[in-house]
Amino acid sequence: MCSGTALADLSSKRELRIGEVPMSTCADSLEASRNGVLWVVQVLGAILLLISGLVKLSGVEQITETFHGVGIGQWFRYVAGLIDFAAAIVLLIPSLAGIGVLFLVPMMIGAVLTQLLIIGGSPALPSGLLIVVSVVAWGRKEKTIELMGRPKRAREAS
Repeated sequence: MCSGTALADLSSKRELRIGEVPMSTCADSLEASRNGVLWVVQVLGAILLLISGLVKLSGVEQITETFHGVGIGQWFRYVAGLIDFAAAIVLLIPSLAGIGVLFLVPMMIGAVLTQLLIIGGSPALPSGLLIVVSVVAWGRKEKTIELMGRPKRAREAS
């Protein structure tokens, strides 16, 4: 919740006109809430990706048949499982989460399209993971841009 000091600081900086109400956005409080929600989404995504990766790597018959049906080969099942597993770990590393999900977005788009166009059936799981990684990518965009070498001051100037 916002503290009364933020409101007092705001009202002391300028005179209020008749009918004006002093307001404060409490940016720190909003940022903390946003960060907490993003962490919940990241942990949920990490759990889903970990399960998905382990299922692919374990060689469950249904998954083996699915990758056979796609026609790429079983090697791709191992690659996809390792990517899922690595992505689950990266989602839990604060400094790498934003960049990690940028690599996952195209993979999840491919998974949704494969499910719809080749395999058939419900694309619910890849669609859900696409939403999760998109939310994390958007929510962690500032840190990602910073990691890519564009400091905050340069972004504000442009």
